[in-house]
Amino acid sequence: MRETIKACRSVRRRGVLTLVLLAALWPGLSGASSQLALAKGCYNCHGEPPRKNVPSFSQLALSNAKYQGQTDAARKLAQKLCEGTLFAHIAAHERLSEKEAETLIQWVIDGAK
Repeated sequence: MRETIKACRSVRRRGVLTLVLLAALWPGLSGASSQLALAKGCYNCHGEPPRKNVPSFSQLALSNAKYQGQTDAARKLAQKLCEGTLFAHIAAHERLSEKEAETLIQWVIDGAK
């Protein structure tokens, strides 16, 4: 009986450890960039339906698919986005850190899913 209890505790500990590791790895998963876009208010303009004259994330993904496989593309585009030279000076874009912008742009290049 004691061995069964010990085995159950061991399995439970491994399950908890697995959940903790998954939580720690969450930012690296694909949904993390979508959550960053949500947190930064990107869906206010680029959501479905997008604001007038603003591309949706689906449209952005299609037009930026050409950068897939280019290692520096996201970094270069992120710098331009933050500087305001990629599009007209958009305050929401310029408030992003370069790391946030790079993460979001890489997500868009990868299909925004």
